[in-house]
Amino acid sequence: MDPNQQLYFDILNRIPIDTIKDHPNILVAAGFWEEERYQAARTCYGFMRKIDDLIDDFKASHTRIDENQRGAFLKKVDEWILLARARRQTFPDQKNLSETIDRFRIPQWTIDNFARSMVYDINHDGFPSVQSFLNYSEGATVAPSSIFVHLCGIRKSGGEWLDPLFDVRAAATPCAIFSYLVHIIRDFQKDQLNHLSYFADDRIRANDLSRPLMKQIAEGMVPTRGFRELMREYCRLAEDYRQQTFRVLEQITPLIEPRYHLSLLIIFNLYLMVFERIDCDHGTFTAEELNPSAHEIYDRVHHTISEFQYQSVNY
Repeated sequence: MDPNQQLYFDILNRIPIDTIKDHPNILVAAGFWEEERYQAARTCYGFMRKIDDLIDDFKASHTRIDENQRGAFLKKVDEWILLARARRQTFPDQKNLSETIDRFRIPQWTIDNFARSMVYDINHDGFPSVQSFLNYSEGATVAPSSIFVHLCGIRKSGGEWLDPLFDVRAAATPCAIFSYLVHIIRDFQKDQLNHLSYFADDRIRANDLSRPLMKQIAEGMVPTRGFRELMREYCRLAEDYRQQTFRVLEQITPLIEPRYHLSLLIIFNLYLMVFERIDCDHGTFTAEELNPSAHEIYDRVHHTISEFQYQSVNY
């Protein structure tokens, strides 16, 4: 048992799980961090969410982005990248971001790759293949997840933060893609109703489906046999990444402090909980069916803390 277990339970009891509406898994897991790392994550993710939400919210209220709108969005992404890279601190938010990137040694590639995924969102409507989705995921999920893993792995020496003792991108990738695959299945109904399609068009066609049919299922039509097979395909892919995640966690456990190891286990287990709810044979794939309640989230985190073991390391 971790000697700090009671501290972790106390932290859990202070996290307002029932009031967290957006991205609860990240916020719950990061809630176990020391304050300065938590604020660093909030700064980076807040900056990323501004441009991501701008595009997703527009797509939710419009069926497509026309040429003029596309140019305006691309310009905003360019401006966003320049703000992230600039060391001239023109605005308070930019000053905070610049200081956070420098102080916590946030890799610049995470910002650049995330921006590339936003450019893809602007220029494309969906994904022609699973591989195109996985390529997109390098920016859309691996990049922000790598910031999370980076902040878990950094070490302080003489008042300065040092880089993690492992390859952050390699460590973050399996869990990031596992989580993202679970995420798009969980949010299938919501995304379809918001004109967002994350399932590969070639696999949709291969299972005798179409985009209009996918939306009809989201609106309440009984899932077809082909739809269930499509979900099985994505669950099999997620299972591959789930197994890879276990191996990565075993490798990096000796290289991170206990509470940050626990944080990684929490975010993984919260997505695993959703994965375990997916019933490809009989499920309806509604938001109500696949989203756990605040009470269920609390219980899963409580169980993770109860079972938590760690390996000590010399920093």
